[in-house]
Amino acid sequence: MRCETLFASTYLKDPAGIAFSPYRICPIGAHVDHNLGKITGLAIDKGIHIAYAPKRNGVVEMMSLQFPKRAQWHIASVPEVKEGDWADYLRGATWALTRRHALEVGLCGVIEGSLPIGGLSSSAAVILSFLSALCAVNGIHLSPHEMIETALDAERNYVGVSIGKLDQSCEVLSKKDHLLYLDTKDDSYELIPTNPAMKPYKIAIFFSGLDRSLAGSKYNARVDELRAGVYALKAFAGLDYGKLQDTNARDVAYDVYRQYRDRLPAPWARRCEHWYTEVQRVEKGVEAWRRGDIEEYGRLSFESGLSSIENWESGAPEQIRLYEIMRHTDGIYGGRFSGAGFKGCCMALIDPAYEESILEKVGGEYLASFPHLEGKYSAHICQSADGARL
Repeated sequence: MRCETLFASTYLKDPAGIAFSPYRICPIGAHVDHNLGKITGLAIDKGIHIAYAPKRNGVVEMMSLQFPKRAQWHIASVPEVKEGDWADYLRGATWALTRRHALEVGLCGVIEGSLPIGGLSSSAAVILSFLSALCAVNGIHLSPHEMIETALDAERNYVGVSIGKLDQSCEVLSKKDHLLYLDTKDDSYELIPTNPAMKPYKIAIFFSGLDRSLAGSKYNARVDELRAGVYALKAFAGLDYGKLQDTNARDVAYDVYRQYRDRLPAPWARRCEHWYTEVQRVEKGVEAWRRGDIEEYGRLSFESGLSSIENWESGAPEQIRLYEIMRHTDGIYGGRFSGAGFKGCCMALIDPAYEESILEKVGGEYLASFPHLEGKYSAHICQSADGARL
């Protein structure tokens, strides 16, 4: 790996270890985890590697193959305010871990991502791989649940993105050839094996060629609009509505939403419509996966993508075009935006027999629509994978 080579040439020694966290996809269950919804997901066999070694003086010194400028801080004095660069996620991870454990050892390391950034939860993968390395040099052993909570704390409370547990959970709990079915209300989950009767599938990732940042996108605003809608539903129904920040869609029944949705401002109603119908799609998708019906599971993933466009109102024009092409391409079972849907990429579950024709058709039609993205657009074929090596 290139991170090992750069580490050796920079520090004139081999790394002490390699930390890894996979990227993830969420075919059904987007934009619901922040309000205690249910999700399905898969880790993929691409992700973030960090070549690292301990630094006994407590300094953290990190380089990235994707970004310029070396970042440095001390484990005992993490900047209180994020600095707006690529290393904020690593500072946040250090900050979150020090809230739980006393750290004595820093590290030097080189980060390498195996796919372009955007839409596969690379931010969570960066945090998880870095936490793995930082824990290793300090002799700290986190359980999967502790790793998820620490990574969530870093991104939510240091970086400042109103995320749920989808990303971290998929990247830690997943198992190759299994679908992760997670209830974010109580953290219960199931790993559902691929049914022997299921048609073969691979995972295609189509990068739009656009970068995106959750912290700078409309992601937080959409979550706020959903929460405001649910808060109003509680008031209309005469329910105890407490504090707005403590409100979750999971606490309000679907029938209450149906009864009072016409009284909501239109944007709030659309956010609620996505949340409630997406949770229903997850439940239907899980049953389709159990019986080996990947075509039905894929159809529901396409529905999920449409709801993200119409009800969650996410997706750059380029992503929407990718989604439209996917819907009319033979051999694609289903797919949607991957990640928040503000730029980034699309994912698809495909029939391997159509792999070459899918890559040709999607790439050809997309670049015909956006020729200026030639050289920036890319497509990749992946498999499901195990979660992060802790």
